Amino acid sequence: MRQDDVPACSCFGTRGTEHEVVLIIERGDGRVAAAEVKLAADVHHSDLGHLKWPERRIGDDLLDAIAIAIATAAGSDACRHADGIGVVPAVLLTA
Repeated sequence: MRQDDVPACSCFGTRGTEHEVVLIIERGDGRVAAAEVKLAADVHHSDLGHLKWPERRIGDDLLDAIAIAIATAAGSDACRHADGIGVVPAVLLTA
């Protein structure tokens, strides 16, 4: 794998944390994925506002945005909200 192909990871936010995304993964071509970790058992649309902000700032270079739900019960399915943001139970990341 070339050095340019190795994804870079970072945080993305504003002063005062009015907007904050926990994890930004950037590919060598500059396109990114955004992820946030949620401790709640249920992730609602109102919990996803921080993931809508990068879409407005990054535009077409944002490949995907997901919330990783830590407290979701094992066996839960991943889903995608109407606005396109995915919600993935953390337990599915270990499968």
